[in-house]
Amino acid sequence: MSKREAVKQFVYKQIVTLWESRETGGGKARLAHLRRGAGKVPGEMPELWGSFLDGLDESLYSTNGEATYAEWAVYLTLTLFALHQQGGEKLVHCQGESLGFAAAKLIDETKDEDEERRRIMRRFAPVITASSMPQISHYLRSMVKLFKANDVALDYVALASDLYDFQFEDKRSRVQLRWGEKFYKNKKGDK
Repeated sequence: MSKREAVKQFVYKQIVTLWESRETGGGKARLAHLRRGAGKVPGEMPELWGSFLDGLDESLYSTNGEATYAEWAVYLTLTLFALHQQGGEKLVHCQGESLGFAAAKLIDETKDEDEERRRIMRRFAPVITASSMPQISHYLRSMVKLFKANDVALDYVALASDLYDFQFEDKRSRVQLRWGEKFYKNKKGDK
């Protein structure tokens, strides 16, 4: 199995576990810890190590003290999921709702409010032009807050896969193009 596939499978299992345990004390605490990690660097908060490393295939672990591509993808995805899921009564992970699709859905739901559309585009544009994990972490956090406020779901397994690929310079532009294509293909009320 490829590292990318291992990341996807791990994230899927973690999302299922987080969702199923959301009403328990331990589940609530884990989601709260993960939310606090949003916008931080993997490893910066030792209390989160178990939330994104426990059960991760050892081949995906760092050997030099720097977060691996897999660790970054898992960490960022799970912290954003926890931020998005906070207080929600329905699962915010939805297969097939890619980042570009979710952003288009957000625009469509603004009902021709030009200023709101511009605000969404101001948050989406830096995501599709980011060039590092800290940058995309910052910009995605902002987008996820909009998704949460507007009840828009996101495919977090696909996001993990995309974030893994994003870190390879030769794949980054393809990931960003895919997000842009999904956005423009699915955007409806364009003037």
